[in-house]
Amino acid sequence: MTWVLTDGKAGDELQALSVTEALGLSPQVRRVGPKAPFAWLMPWGPIDPRERPGAPGSPIAPPFPDLLVASGRRAVAYLCHVKRASGGRTFTVFLKDPRTGPGTADMIWSPSYDRLRGPNVVNTLTPPHRVSAARIAAARARPDPRLKALSAPQVAVLAGGDSRHHRFTDTDIARFIRHLTSVAEAGAGLMVTASRRTPRALRDALVALTSAHGGFFWDGTGENPYVDLLALADFVVATADSFNMIGEAAVTGRPILVFAPSGGHPKLDVYMSELKAHGIVHPFEGRLVGQPYEPLNSTPRIAEAVAQGLSRHRRALGLPDIAFSQETP
Repeated sequence: MTWVLTDGKAGDELQALSVTEALGLSPQVRRVGPKAPFAWLMPWGPIDPRERPGAPGSPIAPPFPDLLVASGRRAVAYLCHVKRASGGRTFTVFLKDPRTGPGTADMIWSPSYDRLRGPNVVNTLTPPHRVSAARIAAARARPDPRLKALSAPQVAVLAGGDSRHHRFTDTDIARFIRHLTSVAEAGAGLMVTASRRTPRALRDALVALTSAHGGFFWDGTGENPYVDLLALADFVVATADSFNMIGEAAVTGRPILVFAPSGGHPKLDVYMSELKAHGIVHPFEGRLVGQPYEPLNSTPRIAEAVAQGLSRHRRALGLPDIAFSQETP
């Protein structure tokens, strides 16, 4: 049995699910929600007594899993509680820096731009995600009919939005649309998707742009074409407010042109510098630049490290191995 444990944040849950799914597992999703004052004490704990095993509706009620993959600051203390309550039987994995040291879990994944290092810490350049090489290949083999008629080169536009560290000002929106207009006027077919964080003004401008130039904007109707956009793209334009979005695009092997709105973060600067050194990202200034590169996907490597760690753990306890059905990079 496998658990994915988070406090319900979509990004954290997606990363944890991507690792377990890469192993061919179907995890139970458990969500914690400590209330004040216990939420203030995270990640150190203790956990909220209302969520302890034995409490009605506890998200960490036994039987405890063989494998627990957790992410998010408020999940740290719960992971540690399950480890103790299981008598050490549960193999624990934490994604990102738990802020409580490398001994927090049996294995930790941390991005290379973070400082966390240790014998049980796996560092990769890009984060885990659900966009696999197999899904990209399948989408290329069976193109979405809404996209295959667009003119070449086809450009996937992944528009994020306001975040803790970034803000799309009116000036940013005007500059982004101006650059995209230059690409469209040069004959490229734009395939655009926005996020829940995309400001209304930017969303409206993207709708108008694709309407004026015969592009495609996913308005939320029909099947989500996100993987199809990536699969068919000759170039990818992505906004710099999302580590995950750029990491997903790197699976394509296509040049990623990054638009930076106002704000920023030192970790993002390191991330972009490393990707640039690999020839993966380029600044977006209204021109399509860059060459194809070897697709980069860290998810299978992280999943393999989990599988090996869990196997060693179970052998040490005299338990049988668990069979996995892992995807290939």
